[in-house]
Amino acid sequence: MATADWNPLGEIYYKKCEVYSMGWSDIVDISKFEVSAAPYGGPIALLKDESKTARVQVSTKPIITVFTAAGKQISQMRWNSGSIHKMGWSHTEDLLFVQDDGVVLVYDMFLTFKKTFGMGQEAKDVKVIDCKIFSSYQGTGIAVLTSTYRVFIINSVDDPRIRRLAEVPGLSSAPSSWAVINLDRQSRALIAKGSELCLIDQGGQYQVQTPDVSTEVTQFLAMSLSFNNRCLAMFTDKGVIWIGSSDLQKKYCEFNTKSPTPPQQLSWCGAGAVVGLWGNMMLVVGPDKDWINFNFDNPVHLVEEEDGLRIIGKYQHEFLYKVPEVTEKIFKIGSMEPGAMLFEASKEFYKGSQKADEYIRIIKDKLEIAVSQCIEAAGHEIDPAKQKPLLRAAAFGKCFLTDYNPEAYVNMCQMLRVLNQVRNHVIGIPLTYSQLQHLSMPILIDRLVLRKLFYYAVKICQYLKIADAEGASRILAHWACYKVQQKNEDDETIARAINQKLGDTPGISYSDIANHALEEGRPDLATRLLDFEPRAGQQVPLLMKMHKDNIALSKAIESGDTDLVYTVLLHLKESMNQGEFFMAIRNMPIAYALFIQYCRQQNRKLMEDLFYQEDNFQEEGTCKVVNSFNEDRMEDRIEELKLAQACFTKAKNEFAKVQTEEQIKLLKYQQRLEEEMNRPYLNLSLYQTIYRLTLANNHKVAEQLRKEFKVPDRRFWWLKINALGECGDWVELERFSKGKKAPVGMEAFVEVCAKHGNMKEAMKYLVKVSPEQKVKCLVKVGERKKAAETAFENKNEEELSYVLSKCGPSDKQLVDTIRGMKQQLSRR
Repeated sequence: MATADWNPLGEIYYKKCEVYSMGWSDIVDISKFEVSAAPYGGPIALLKDESKTARVQVSTKPIITVFTAAGKQISQMRWNSGSIHKMGWSHTEDLLFVQDDGVVLVYDMFLTFKKTFGMGQEAKDVKVIDCKIFSSYQGTGIAVLTSTYRVFIINSVDDPRIRRLAEVPGLSSAPSSWAVINLDRQSRALIAKGSELCLIDQGGQYQVQTPDVSTEVTQFLAMSLSFNNRCLAMFTDKGVIWIGSSDLQKKYCEFNTKSPTPPQQLSWCGAGAVVGLWGNMMLVVGPDKDWINFNFDNPVHLVEEEDGLRIIGKYQHEFLYKVPEVTEKIFKIGSMEPGAMLFEASKEFYKGSQKADEYIRIIKDKLEIAVSQCIEAAGHEIDPAKQKPLLRAAAFGKCFLTDYNPEAYVNMCQMLRVLNQVRNHVIGIPLTYSQLQHLSMPILIDRLVLRKLFYYAVKICQYLKIADAEGASRILAHWACYKVQQKNEDDETIARAINQKLGDTPGISYSDIANHALEEGRPDLATRLLDFEPRAGQQVPLLMKMHKDNIALSKAIESGDTDLVYTVLLHLKESMNQGEFFMAIRNMPIAYALFIQYCRQQNRKLMEDLFYQEDNFQEEGTCKVVNSFNEDRMEDRIEELKLAQACFTKAKNEFAKVQTEEQIKLLKYQQRLEEEMNRPYLNLSLYQTIYRLTLANNHKVAEQLRKEFKVPDRRFWWLKINALGECGDWVELERFSKGKKAPVGMEAFVEVCAKHGNMKEAMKYLVKVSPEQKVKCLVKVGERKKAAETAFENKNEEELSYVLSKCGPSDKQLVDTIRGMKQQLSRR
């Protein structure tokens, strides 16, 4: 009968079911251990301190053993640090040990040390007398009570920032009980000082709380906060359990247990009932004073969950939980709910009974509700044998619905298949459907990875069709990082195994795995793994970290990424002396060229040193020429040029040597001109100097420069014509045109005059222009009509087209005339 194991608590029911037969039954006696279990079906840690139980004084350190929830041993170690005051788990399933000096040590479930931190100097000096590990809005927090009765708290073990809570006035002895309460995203401590309750926070606030207690109280001996932090239970010295809200503003009930001693454990079953454990007897109390009594054959330990209570014993691991409302609707005797009727219809159908049709007709209008109830109820069942009939009923019911969306049914089947797999004693994570919804599937997969159950994690990801980047690829990367920690295999075997398993799987970074190998002290394995990394941007930084600089530089060059090459070059430059660096890059032309380019912009002195060491006289000379322009004193500039000239001589570059010599001569000439004429000539080119001299009417000096530096006649004439046109010296221009035979045509004079707007002067030279250039010159002086006539006389259609192209919108008549001329020429 489905309700045979239901226990009524007022109007609701609680059910206790066996989750596992414990694998430790032959080796563990819970009464001799301190027990701590992680929530959400997490592992169980046992601490056995032989020094406290031995009849004779011994100095042996305690032994810590971690088991799965099914009692399968995961790890064990003998403690080698200080005196352990409290043991507990974080929300990421790290095992926390709080010592009496306030030092907190963090281990993973395989008892591998991760980190340590302290609870402050005061806690270290005066020692810790009590400790609470609690769930805060930031994660997992720790609060310690020192021998001076001060409370120090951190809200997250991942970011341990110590805060001291307010002092309780008049507290001269240890409180009879205390608890940490999270309200409004702030952690406060509720301290029981005799019959008085004090709420203290980190802001220095101290508030006396006065809960509604109808019985006389001398002391509050125990406190327990519900999993969701909303409810509080307190046990008084009169044997009364007070149940109310965590802010103490609301009282649900007071229940007299008639026990003079406080319970060994005061816990919550979800948020609906308080559980007290006295020896082998467990009492469950509801908010309306209803109660259930359970007796056990052996000692047990209670572990709170968000939707129930895990009961861990020597032989069994059980789960006590409130029967869900939907389950109650289906299985309660005499229920006429749609889900109950559909469940009965399904049973009758598979028996071959016609009653199935009658049941379906009764709930015809509520069939969709019935299907949803069966699906939901199946999720809350832990036993697969009870899940199947409910899912079978849901499948039967949805056959009668035409527009039913099967997504909810499919999702539930998938979730139950995953849950049943992880609940299996091989894995040992007894999660409920409600807990999975709160925890989420990605975190469950992370917890499988944490337990090194990579195969199951990958299979679940593939079954749920989770994207590789978030699923299989990420898990395989974790597997590879675990693989490199195995010291019993050689580097070659591990590298080959990792590559065979991972291949070119997208989303996996071999460089991350190689970095992990390096952290494990296996540089050779890291190098082998990096050979499989296709991205040079990931390879190179790690190679540099491993001091394999030459390989890093080669990989950077092969990648074609100049930024990456520069990264390696600058790293080498900083880590080597200058000579070694130059020798390292001389045989790598690409790296050498890129470094020269960098130096040319950032560090010319270094580039010059490199050329000097390489006996590259040509480039060294070029550097010195460039350097000469940065010198302020003329003597220094000339000295640099002389050094450059010497370099060009060694390089056997006669042209560069002569040019440098002439530059020295020009600089001296310019310096003398500045002194004589009081005008700036330095830093000008030879042609700029002649041009400026012509503008200043120093024609003799300009002519002298021309002869001394052997300026070609044609270039000199163009230079002088332009200079005379710019300064408007038309008389000198005319005189110059009548000199010796010009190496440039008269069109040069026409062009310069037209350029500077003197058309009258231009006409003087127009008559001397050669016939081939006459049309173009007429256009330049604005005589487009005469140009067209000349072109027509020359019978040159190309010249007519040229004139036509220079006509504007206002030359419409001329355009028509030119087109007529072109037509006449084409007829001929």
